[in-house]
Amino acid sequence: MKAYVYGASGAAIADVPKPSPKGAQVMVKVHACGMNRADLGMIKGHVHGAAGGVGTVLGMEWAGEVVELGPDAKGFKVGDRVMGSGPGGYAEYAVTDYGRMFPIPASMDYEQAASLTLALTTMHNAVVTAGALQPGQSLLVQGASSGVGLMAQQIAKLKGAKLVIGSSTNAVRRAQLTAHGADMAIDSSDPAWVDQVLKSTDGAGVDVIIDQVSGNLANQNLAATRVLGRIVNVGRLGGTHGDFDFDLHAARRIQYIGVTFRTRSMDEIRDIFAKVKQDVWPAVESGKLKLPIDRVFGFGDIAQAVDYMTANKHFGKIVLKL
Repeated sequence: MKAYVYGASGAAIADVPKPSPKGAQVMVKVHACGMNRADLGMIKGHVHGAAGGVGTVLGMEWAGEVVELGPDAKGFKVGDRVMGSGPGGYAEYAVTDYGRMFPIPASMDYEQAASLTLALTTMHNAVVTAGALQPGQSLLVQGASSGVGLMAQQIAKLKGAKLVIGSSTNAVRRAQLTAHGADMAIDSSDPAWVDQVLKSTDGAGVDVIIDQVSGNLANQNLAATRVLGRIVNVGRLGGTHGDFDFDLHAARRIQYIGVTFRTRSMDEIRDIFAKVKQDVWPAVESGKLKLPIDRVFGFGDIAQAVDYMTANKHFGKIVLKL
């Protein structure tokens, strides 16, 4: 089968053996793939958790049709339209555990479905489970113009947030945030952003920050979070290291929570998928939770798609169509 593989000479489309589902796995004929920033590192040869390195079929989320089930797979049958996550998604066929897939709603096409899985699971876990957002509370998303950031805004609104603030350092993308769940948009490269957040919350700070940037924003985030608030560290686009004001952290009694799929067991991942289905699935089926697709590339044009994502000028998701 055709797949986008990291090899000794870099990433390229190559012919590789078709996978076969084992145990609780399901094999899917892929029709569309969602692109994610973590892919860019693996395309350069970096390791992401246990994935990466020479011989790796790249890609982390996709949508397609079930063609074969492992002996222990549950809940799906051959012919079902599904969206899921797991390694090896940039390929004609992908396998994953049955517990990390969703059924595609009848009214949804493969391109939209391919954009949703990681955003839904990452941000439901970050906003609802780790962030413990309650109706009437306030939330700030750092790095809100990505697919996962936009989903965080929408989930917060769905769960009854009184105030949702999104950040982007790009003026064009920042102007679009209020059309996708934000009540207010800020520029986190502007030193005045903390004062803007404090003013909008009567001086208290927000209840929850979903931080996809980290790096040099750490202390500003502490200053923008209310006493007994929560900061959920989802991403580190601004750097993995930075100064941290431990005294401010203690004085404001902030819960600082790190999340990642890389160190989760399959049982934990299955639980996250189940919680999405139990809590917000009607909003997915109705189209209330959806993401803007910036651009769709053919699978043969994946090199151009990688360049486009690397340029970081997109808003929402980039999708590959097979």
